[in-house]
Amino acid sequence: MGATGRLISGKEVAQHNSRESCWIIVHGNVYDVTDFLDDHPGGSRIILKYAGKDATAEYDPIHPPDAITTHLPPEKHLGSVDPETVLKVEVQVTDQEKARQQRLASRPPLSEILNLHDFEAIAREVMQEKAWAYYSSAAEDEITNRENHAAYHRIWWRPRILRDVTNVDFSTSILGHRTSMPLYITATALGKLGHPDGELNLTRAAAKHDVIQMIPTLASCSFDEIIDNAKPGQVQFLQLYVNKDREITKKFVQHAEKRGVKALFITVDAPQLGRREKDMRQKFEAEDPAEVTENKQQDKVDRSQGAARAISSFIDPGLDWKDIPWFQSITKMPLILKGVQCWEDALQAYDAGLAGVVLSNHGGRQLDFSRSGIEVLVEVVRELKRQRGLSFPNEKFQLFVDGGVRRANDVLKAVALGATAVGVGRPFLYAFSSYGYEGVDHALNILHDEFEMNMRLLGARNIKEVVPEMVDASSIQAHIVAVPGDRLYDSNYESMQHARLREVKSKL
Repeated sequence: MGATGRLISGKEVAQHNSRESCWIIVHGNVYDVTDFLDDHPGGSRIILKYAGKDATAEYDPIHPPDAITTHLPPEKHLGSVDPETVLKVEVQVTDQEKARQQRLASRPPLSEILNLHDFEAIAREVMQEKAWAYYSSAAEDEITNRENHAAYHRIWWRPRILRDVTNVDFSTSILGHRTSMPLYITATALGKLGHPDGELNLTRAAAKHDVIQMIPTLASCSFDEIIDNAKPGQVQFLQLYVNKDREITKKFVQHAEKRGVKALFITVDAPQLGRREKDMRQKFEAEDPAEVTENKQQDKVDRSQGAARAISSFIDPGLDWKDIPWFQSITKMPLILKGVQCWEDALQAYDAGLAGVVLSNHGGRQLDFSRSGIEVLVEVVRELKRQRGLSFPNEKFQLFVDGGVRRANDVLKAVALGATAVGVGRPFLYAFSSYGYEGVDHALNILHDEFEMNMRLLGARNIKEVVPEMVDASSIQAHIVAVPGDRLYDSNYESMQHARLREVKSKL
């Protein structure tokens, strides 16, 4: 039942189908969103499309489960609906959607998917446009997004020979927990944009392959649903966006700890969202809020961040170093800062008693021209040895990297340079967006095979033998050095677009 406990008929809901009185149904509950129309980050048009109707199918992929209950005051939660009386929304299949479904039916079998680039190529063809725009977009000119991958091309191997590599073991431990490979599935928002099962595809594949999943704050599936779908003993971490209301954050963190989450990764690189223009342009083109424009409301609400803006307005830009002791007081989980981008902040995190840092620029989605995590890793290892005598990898202060990884070869370069493990995000999104759970399963099989091959060719029998002497990273800071082009990556990259004239419709 809703806040009032009232059972409402679908007929009554259907009467509230205008801007003046707008009710919608989400997950069997009725909400009065009239006063929220002009404040909705996605515009009023999409809400008015479902006025007086069940909006669950549209709501689910682009909102965390509790978004509506969080943003609407309790008095707007009107009650439950009698499901037998609800007006069904007729789904009109556009020619564009029919073409997409045909492409979906034409996917190659998984046996023809040879690497993580292939998943991206197929996903680009079969995903809905707004989903592709959200997953693939990055900040401003997307220089950092591309640099994240290109940086690995400036690192070269110095392999060893004549070592018995009949058996190679690339398992390791992350924060004291075993993993079959030196990688983890890092947090990415809105999994249901790509597949109806959303993040559960990752949970199930992580269990099968004995790798660790980092649960995102902004998952499409609820936190408890993800935990409940884990197998007994499965290790999961939590990525945290810190809420302006610290009581909400405290409650969430402590609930996660009670549910068995083993580490807390606090995102520190998002006091404000970066300008993700592919996502923004998709929002303008797909959901032009005509009703708002006609009502002179266009300047009232900033919708320019597309899907990203719609889910992240709660994040606290006031997060500060002085908040770290508070986090240490509310949980016994290891605390890791996610989004560190220079050695000075890594050193401060070490001095503050944290368990580690993720050297990351948020997948290139925040500050454009921020450096790649792998480049920052080199300076962090150098300076923390100089300043505090630390060597890496280090059990007491662990370094992680994410962004741009497409091969096990990339992961091993980070390990050689001192990382405990590497976070992989978008490739797994593309895997389940194109093939569901089976896609993620196959992606992890591919990585397994790549690890085995690369370990043998490096002359490394276990992860401890993947050492700094095996790599030449002398060009890592030379951002204009010539490197071999990655034709697969480049062919998947979708160039940014200019603004375009609107289609001119003939009066004839």
